[in-house]
Amino acid sequence: MDDGYGRDGRQDFIRGAKDIAKVVKKQAGKKVGRSVDKMADEYTKRSYKRFEEEDDDDDYPVQQSQDGDGYYRNDSRANDDEGGHSDSTEGHDEDDEIYEGEYQGIPRAESGKTVPVDGIAPQAQIRDLAQFEAERRKDQEELAQQYETILQECGHGKFQWTLYFVLGLALMADGVEIFVVGFVLPSAEKDMCLSEESKGMLGLIVYLGMMVGAFLWGGLADRIGRRQTLLISLSINSVFAFFSSFVQGYSSFLLCRLLSGVGIGGSIPIVFSYYSEFLAQEKRGEHLSWLCMFWMIGGIYASAMAWAIIPHYGWSFQMGSAYQFHSWRVFVLVCAFPSVAAISALTTMPESPRFFLENGKHDEAWMILKQVHDTNMRAKGYPERVFSVTTIKTVKQMDELVDMGEGTAWYQRWRMKLADLFNQVWSNFLAIFSPEYCRTTLMMMAVWFSMSFSYYGLTVWFPDMIKYLQKQEYSSRTKVFIKEKVEHVTFNFTLENQVHRNGEYFNNKFMNLKMKSMVFEDSLFEECYFEDITSSNTFFKNCTFIATLFYNTDLFKYRLINSKLVNSTFLHNKEGCMLSDFSDENSAYMIYFVSFLGTLAVLPGNIVSALLMDKIGRLRMLAGSSVISCVSCFFLSFGNSESAMIALLCLFGGISIASWNALDVLTVELYPSDKRCTAFGFLNALCKLAAVLGISIFTSFVGITKAVPILFASGALAAGSFLAFKLPETRGQVLQ
Repeated sequence: MDDGYGRDGRQDFIRGAKDIAKVVKKQAGKKVGRSVDKMADEYTKRSYKRFEEEDDDDDYPVQQSQDGDGYYRNDSRANDDEGGHSDSTEGHDEDDEIYEGEYQGIPRAESGKTVPVDGIAPQAQIRDLAQFEAERRKDQEELAQQYETILQECGHGKFQWTLYFVLGLALMADGVEIFVVGFVLPSAEKDMCLSEESKGMLGLIVYLGMMVGAFLWGGLADRIGRRQTLLISLSINSVFAFFSSFVQGYSSFLLCRLLSGVGIGGSIPIVFSYYSEFLAQEKRGEHLSWLCMFWMIGGIYASAMAWAIIPHYGWSFQMGSAYQFHSWRVFVLVCAFPSVAAISALTTMPESPRFFLENGKHDEAWMILKQVHDTNMRAKGYPERVFSVTTIKTVKQMDELVDMGEGTAWYQRWRMKLADLFNQVWSNFLAIFSPEYCRTTLMMMAVWFSMSFSYYGLTVWFPDMIKYLQKQEYSSRTKVFIKEKVEHVTFNFTLENQVHRNGEYFNNKFMNLKMKSMVFEDSLFEECYFEDITSSNTFFKNCTFIATLFYNTDLFKYRLINSKLVNSTFLHNKEGCMLSDFSDENSAYMIYFVSFLGTLAVLPGNIVSALLMDKIGRLRMLAGSSVISCVSCFFLSFGNSESAMIALLCLFGGISIASWNALDVLTVELYPSDKRCTAFGFLNALCKLAAVLGISIFTSFVGITKAVPILFASGALAAGSFLAFKLPETRGQVLQ
């Protein structure tokens, strides 16, 4: 046939098809594996077949488009041969043309997507990967400037404040999660018979879960969307927090708290990224700092609920000895409410329009921005104002080719989709260590690690030190009795904080009483009767029991250290662990009170940082707060009393919160939108790892020395403040 181009033109086009196959293999090979070769071969064969069909059909010549960018057939029979549609519109019919039943699309700038005609992309559309990345970067820069202008037109009003409270609930749930385990341990350790090692693991498991969750959900939020990922993570948190209030065994409770932590781990990186993409430049630093207040509210909520619920042991029921539901489980259940409320409220909010624009979804982004504009204008009394934006820049997209095959089973398709998603998330994570961002990422890692190591280490060390000082003060009031002889006496009152040495007790009755911190050493009990005894921190050392009966007591043999039993009997011992270690009731109240004060103390720091964040800049706020916190660490050496330690805890928390707020804002603004959640999630995961190390190291020195925690904390804060000055200032810049 004579198609106007001759055999040479046809051969050139076939060579172009081969080149396209090579490009497909080069650009997609790492993601789709062995299926690329098959796709490339089929692609080339289809090109040959198409030209063979053209040789047999002279009535429908191929014509070149006027702009020279593509080829098309100019007769309706071509459409009939191809099924009436191109590959780019496959599965799309006329009913789909109306978007959500009311929107037919608006004029928009060329998004840069390559849309092949009849499945064939012309040679002129082949893009080198480097050129593609350069064009994508240019699109992102143009989008950043235009997006800022659009946010200025939308204004700051009702929509942003509504989103503020919705995302605040998610951040509040994160704050609650930190405190839950610490508050329930005094009760749960007796309900589950926990050893010291088990209690330590339970205290750290939440941080480990949050570390995994931050990395996982942060990476997914850049691929499937902020709102959708946050809904999934909060749902996981709610479900396993609910289950943890009902499970009975230690292992199942530990697993539920781990998975609950994994769920809530996505809260911080997603919430700040999500909210920042609705804030204009002059409002961003201030309002992200106001958002941080919800973490404080979460801590206050947890402290207040623990104070109000846990001591009420009457709020419980049990079904035999196999199932018990005590008041601390009610507290765990109540602590899931902020997460559930956040899920309910988040379903009414839209996805981030910036995420849609970064992923080439122009119409969806346009409608959300119009919603923001109209909501704010109506609330301000200007309902007649029209959203004037009709065209928004979108970022060029690289097609992700995955050969599913017609006969592929559903589970294989899902496996391939998940593998492709994993590859996308992993490549996005590696991108934050590319030459462009490597220096920033490494320095941010150092700042996040130093801040978290000192902050979490000290905030857990403070309560432990307070408990240690309480114990020391309690021990100083111990009464000692030596060589006392007691006969025919009935003890039916509480015995507390006493030491009895070389005593002799004959025909005495110990009935319906509590023994708290009682120690009997080298004593003789003859023909004595113990009934309905509840003990705490009580031991009998080197004692002798002759013809003595123990009935319904918890004086198990492990409390009788190197003691002799002669004709003595134990009947109906109290089984398992008691619910309450009553010697810790007052200290439990103190834990709630100290946590409440420490959390409330960050309020002034939150207010100051919010008001000054956009005035003095992120770096000055971060470095200045870190330096002052470093200096305040040296006052710890004067904390020799309970009240002094509480005051120092409040001082440190109030000062350091400003640096945390600045660090959150800085992290959001240093990375582009397509990497923001990934970077934030990774840094937050590193933060939780540093928290685990800090808690483990600092608490190991309780009662030994104050010098090491002081030096560690001050050194870490000094290093963090020094590195902070090396970071770029982001105040006054558009969101990348």
